[in-house]
Amino acid sequence: MSPFVVMSLLFGLIFGQTASLCAPSEYTIHVEKQECAYCLAINTTICAGFCMTRDSNGKKLLLKSALSQNVCTYKEMLYRTVLIPGCPHHTIPYYSYPVAVSCKCGKCNTDYSDCVRERVRTNYCTKPQKLCSL
Repeated sequence: MSPFVVMSLLFGLIFGQTASLCAPSEYTIHVEKQECAYCLAINTTICAGFCMTRDSNGKKLLLKSALSQNVCTYKEMLYRTVLIPGCPHHTIPYYSYPVAVSCKCGKCNTDYSDCVRERVRTNYCTKPQKLCSL
């Protein structure tokens, strides 16, 4: 590691700021509906990475709002909608998903983010798969 990088990291740690490694990352979502014949694999971007946070030793002395930690979350996003193939006429065949345009370290907003650890891994298809790359 170069001396410049080491000095930058030390300077950041001393003053409580470091370069964030939070950025849009490629991700594949698998979407299927029970009524439809196919599963759709959608290539998109999500926010992922490291955010510097501090854990206080005086937790009992601080307000609960002061204890929340920063996470890598959306700064700017847009939604795209795709058509799931093989759906009968009585089914709504559309699926909307977020696309990360830019990311930031901040508080987790439960309006559009899952702020807990993933419990069950369901990122797979049980039906024949079609790829959707936009």
